[in-house]
Amino acid sequence: MVAAPCARRLARRSRSALVAALTVLLLQTLLVWNFTSLDAGEEQQRGGAGREKRDRGGAAGGENREHPQRRGAGALHGKAMDGYFSHRPKEKTRTDSNNENSVPKDFENIDNSNFAPRTQRQKHQSELVKKPLSKQKEHLRKKLEEEKVKENSLLGKSSNEVVQLGDQPGKNSSSNSDLKDIHRPPRQHHLTKSGNSSPEVRYDQPPKCEVTGKEAISAMSRAKSKQCRQEIAEVYCQHKHGKLMPEKVTRFCALEGKANNNVQWDEDSVEYMPANPVRIAFVLVVHGRASRQLQRMFKAIYHKDHFYYIHVDKRSNYLHRQVLQFANQYPNVRVTSWRMATIWGGASLLSTYLQSMRDLMEMNDWPWDFFINLSAADYPIRTNDQLVAFLSRYRDMNFLKSHGRDNARFIRKQGLDRLFLECDTHMWRLGDRKIPEGIAVDGGSDWFLLNRKFVEYVTFSNDDLVTKMKRFYSYTLLPAESFFHTVLENSPYCDSMVDNNLRITNWNRKLGCKCQYKHIVDWCGCSPNDFKPADFHRFQQTARPTFFARKFEAVVNQEIIGQLDYYLYGNYPSGTPGLRSYWENVYDEPDGVHTLSDVALTMYHAFSRLGLRRAETSFHTAGDNSCRYYPMGHPVSVHLYFLADRFQGFLIKHHATNLAVSKLETLETWVMPKKVFKIASPPSDFGRLQFSEIGTEWDAKERLFRNFGGLLGPTDEPVGMQKWGKGPNVTVTVIWVDPVNVIAATYDILIESSAEYTHYKPPLNLPLRPGVWTIKILHHWVQVAETKFLVTPLTFSNRQPIKQEEALKYHSGPPKNAYMEQSFQGLNPVLNIPISAARVDQAKRNAALVGARLEAWVDSLVGSVWSAVDICSTGPTACPVMQACTQTAWSSLSPDPKSELGPVKPDGRLR
Repeated sequence: MVAAPCARRLARRSRSALVAALTVLLLQTLLVWNFTSLDAGEEQQRGGAGREKRDRGGAAGGENREHPQRRGAGALHGKAMDGYFSHRPKEKTRTDSNNENSVPKDFENIDNSNFAPRTQRQKHQSELVKKPLSKQKEHLRKKLEEEKVKENSLLGKSSNEVVQLGDQPGKNSSSNSDLKDIHRPPRQHHLTKSGNSSPEVRYDQPPKCEVTGKEAISAMSRAKSKQCRQEIAEVYCQHKHGKLMPEKVTRFCALEGKANNNVQWDEDSVEYMPANPVRIAFVLVVHGRASRQLQRMFKAIYHKDHFYYIHVDKRSNYLHRQVLQFANQYPNVRVTSWRMATIWGGASLLSTYLQSMRDLMEMNDWPWDFFINLSAADYPIRTNDQLVAFLSRYRDMNFLKSHGRDNARFIRKQGLDRLFLECDTHMWRLGDRKIPEGIAVDGGSDWFLLNRKFVEYVTFSNDDLVTKMKRFYSYTLLPAESFFHTVLENSPYCDSMVDNNLRITNWNRKLGCKCQYKHIVDWCGCSPNDFKPADFHRFQQTARPTFFARKFEAVVNQEIIGQLDYYLYGNYPSGTPGLRSYWENVYDEPDGVHTLSDVALTMYHAFSRLGLRRAETSFHTAGDNSCRYYPMGHPVSVHLYFLADRFQGFLIKHHATNLAVSKLETLETWVMPKKVFKIASPPSDFGRLQFSEIGTEWDAKERLFRNFGGLLGPTDEPVGMQKWGKGPNVTVTVIWVDPVNVIAATYDILIESSAEYTHYKPPLNLPLRPGVWTIKILHHWVQVAETKFLVTPLTFSNRQPIKQEEALKYHSGPPKNAYMEQSFQGLNPVLNIPISAARVDQAKRNAALVGARLEAWVDSLVGSVWSAVDICSTGPTACPVMQACTQTAWSSLSPDPKSELGPVKPDGRLR
């Protein structure tokens, strides 16, 4: 009864497969990567199980990978193949642009059970797919055993040996280490070869204990410096011998359980202003390059009666210079004389707060009452007067936000029962530990308001609680999210706790919890999203007292900052310039050219030359050289320029010699990317695709490329992004075509009805061939749209003019023109993409170019996708028609009243 229908179905499938095979012209080896929507909504659908599988994949850094997935025959090309494979190679990640350590209340489905060496790549994914499910566990078990052997071999030991550690502890210098060489190549470590040719870690001191924990061994194999490995060894040994962690801690709180203080406030009135209003010490812990956003926030919170203590991350030298410049204008603003490198989740952030508290307590001329910590990503949602009135009413309270869930669950999810160590700007997980007895451990947000009495207690007390908690949290992940909560709730001040940190944080778990910090910490973490204009109502509809909100990023959306600013302090006068503009520095001459990549340096020079050609063609008259220039030296500065929250391009400040008077002038050029995304003409009936872009540093949380402008070189790994409108489930094909029409990659994407964004990084062999690439998007083999992107040739290698052998290495494309193991050459006639022998020969000649001819090639390519919009002079100029930069609306020297800091007004404010 069943066999006959089955036979008929099998026959139909065989005929369909044969027809499909002939349709694609016998492409016997074509493999197509097909994956479902990578929209954040799907992340939520996959839930914890999906993350658990990825976390157990063993990569400690980069974007989470998916195992290859078989797809049915319904997908494009599917009838000719047994199945499809989804492949998401490891992507480079970046530090979050504004440090955020809070874990949201609903962040539940993360598995942090296994972290293997970062240098290890996932392999044999297809093997896992092909094997039956019952055999996959056995395969994984064998792989884990092999992993242990590899980790031990990295340390020069066989699989049944242990690693022995030195006697003397290394100094933990991660917080205060000199980071001036952060952009230099990694230092070479002292390695010796054992009999099996595996590198063996060499220590200065004789062995002290046996390291048998797999997490500690993994950490040692991944640590970059010998000093860090020595620190890991010493901490592990101390913990193993029971000499590191306190076993029992004294509780000094007389309360049973947690204090329950409810505070009330009528936000429609400033209430009474007491004769002695509180004075606040604002501690700003900042990093990055968003100096104008920081100044705008500082302007909003400033009052002459309060105090402002600013710590700038040790790696953020440009921002430090800007902060020093404006801090000198005000007597109640000081900058820390010391600087730490605070990483996400690191113990260094707690050290920064504790040292800031000590400094403030020792400033006898600053009589402050409350300690408030802020970052550059914060912004006030109530006025200073309202905050002062509220805190004056509750001057004996401490305001911290607790996690509000089962404490045992919080301890497990927060990793408080794990031992961590910070060194080499990384948080290493070294094993398990026990929570000390005798106290209640709590935690939540690391943004708080603490009164002076409690800060003094935390800073100077030598009692059993404070002393042991400082030691315990020195080896804790995200310590600032728990240390102050735990100390307060077990201290004599426990009755002063208010479970409210007076802030709103924009948590969006499905977008913000993607384990994006694994490159700097052996754990999964979350970061809140940036506020947008649609969120403004949330600032006015809070059921509890709130005075600050986070996060805000002007490069993502400045309009919401303007809305808040105008709500608090009123609109600027009509005609005020720069209100919708935003500038952010990405390079400054004092940083040193060594801080730039060869790609960026190449492009910035090309942009400068593009601007000089614009000056010559627009301003030059026959027989007059007053507007003709010759480029000189490296760029002076580079800014990103945004208008109405849209990226408008780069502003390059550069030197040039005026040919008429032979004098050096400083100019600024504005270059803007040309539109490269095009809908097919005539347009197809497929209407879901809204936009497509290629770039690097994809931020899945904010859904944008952090590499603004998409500056790409031959060794970069581009990501393809598509933005979709609502509609039915569809499958599209994406084709990557290099500058000589070699099809580098092709894959299918199943777009679900609710998908908004998809992104994928094809695993292309490097180097990429320089030139303009084309990305074609097809639906049922009909082109829907295409976009282009530039892979620039390099005029610099290691910041020096490139030599011919290096040029040939980087500019000749991948070996044998093979971007992947399989060839897609058979698709060229199907897609009508012919390969021209003349273009191939020209590409070979271009690959050998150096000097002026190489620059000419680069300039022609850059000019095809970028345009010089305008150029101005920063000072005196011999060109009579060139505008002064201060008179333009776009220059980085244009007026920017919203961010400029002036004298204190009669009411004590700046805004």
